[in-house]
Amino acid sequence: MTGPATPATPYSCVKIRTGALVFCGEDVALIRRDRPTGSHYTVPGGNVHPGEDLLEALAREMAEELRLELTDATPPELCWIQDQMVTRPGPTPPPRKLHMIFRCHIAPEVRAGLASVEHDELPDGGTELGIVEWVPYGRAEHLPLFPLIGRAVSALASVDASPGNPYLPPITDANYVWK
Repeated sequence: MTGPATPATPYSCVKIRTGALVFCGEDVALIRRDRPTGSHYTVPGGNVHPGEDLLEALAREMAEELRLELTDATPPELCWIQDQMVTRPGPTPPPRKLHMIFRCHIAPEVRAGLASVEHDELPDGGTELGIVEWVPYGRAEHLPLFPLIGRAVSALASVDASPGNPYLPPITDANYVWK
């Protein structure tokens, strides 16, 4: 016999998200989402499925969001890890999320064949449109970019420079408000 369900504790579920900064020359691919609260940018990527290898998840997400086969890019290099514990609206408690941000480079001819839009699946079965936008990487710190890696991206001395310390400050309610 079981008793009443106990509400889940915020951040008790840990999810992992892989994402990639896909560079073509000095430009990096970001996904722009336009909402009533304003536009925001995300790094192409998504959640790792249970039992899925991190690089397999990254390859799947790049194929889904950009139509990029990672075999057409330089090998992914892990640049940053960012911990997220942010409250959000909705009936389910917020998960803790670890963002694993990789970097790879592609040639202009590969870029020419990539997607220009991305359709993100919503919990209600609908989709949300995202625009793939190529942005000079030095502008990243001036964009509403999630995860909060804009300053680290813009601080790169060049597109292939060492990213430095891989652990970025965590994303919390003190530095981010869910929109």
